[in-house]
Amino acid sequence: MSAKNRTFAADLAGAIEAPADPPARPSRLGMGVLAGRSTRLAELATGSLVNRATELVDPARCRMWHGHNRDYAGLSEERCRDLIDSLKAQGKQEVPALVRRIRDDPDFDFEVISGARRHWSVSWLRSHNYPDFRFLVEIRELTDEEAFRLSDIENRAREDISDFERARDYLRALDAYYGGKQQDMAERINVSTSWLSRYLDLARLPAEVTGAFASPHDLGIKHVTQIKPLLKPEDRRDRVFAEGRRIAEARKRGDDVARAPADVVRMLAAAAEAPKKTGSPKKTGKADTTVRTEGGAEVLRLDGHGRTGVTLTLLPKAGATRADAERALGEILDRFWPTS
Repeated sequence: MSAKNRTFAADLAGAIEAPADPPARPSRLGMGVLAGRSTRLAELATGSLVNRATELVDPARCRMWHGHNRDYAGLSEERCRDLIDSLKAQGKQEVPALVRRIRDDPDFDFEVISGARRHWSVSWLRSHNYPDFRFLVEIRELTDEEAFRLSDIENRAREDISDFERARDYLRALDAYYGGKQQDMAERINVSTSWLSRYLDLARLPAEVTGAFASPHDLGIKHVTQIKPLLKPEDRRDRVFAEGRRIAEARKRGDDVARAPADVVRMLAAAAEAPKKTGSPKKTGKADTTVRTEGGAEVLRLDGHGRTGVTLTLLPKAGATRADAERALGEILDRFWPTS
């Protein structure tokens, strides 16, 4: 073997018998932390990941934004029961509310843009044996118009916010942010002008109409399409207003039973029609008269009368009260069964 080959063989044997120490490798944990941090920084730098600041705060240090679309005063344990039960089961709030920091009020640190039910529910829990519950918030820097759009996007698909609340918020925003220009607003919030118009019509319903319902939150978009045609011309509108006031006053006195929104709409529609002149009863035994209230709601129908008796049909679903029915029955009795 040549000297060159002997040297090569010795070097090879030495390498096998005494391997050099491998370079130190970072632990798997270290690799994961560093790689994760590096990836996150890269994502932040490219804009593919947005870093949001979240905090757990005292809900008492948060106030509702003046443009919030939720009727905070209308919230109750009943309306928030599902959320309260969920918070108790989880032991914490999973989804943060959206807030922005305020610096002009010593009593508050944040104002809630979206998350009124979460704020109300956490506050309720803190005052009902869960004092350690904290309000999870995500802090944003937003203009009022941006806050409106963000709140609208988050709440548009929610079933726990009423059409009336959303409609009222849209009407306020129309003038506050879009100069009363409906087309501009529709484009900005990415809806059709016809869709937005229905909500604005709902928000513009007069108090004489909304007061007829047990709660304005019972009113939906489908109702406004039925009610709006009843308000023209003026004489129809006046009869609808009179009926709306009558229903509201009867409910306050406790004379009226709770009515479904569809029933109230039917009552208003019945009142919109001008009372028909019935004249004197016919003697044919066929339907010849309908007794109505002063507002135009049907009470009962006189289907026929003859030598053997009188046939009546009571109309309890047409909008009249029990007191109206009793007065109408009294008139029928006086007419066909006079006292001696």
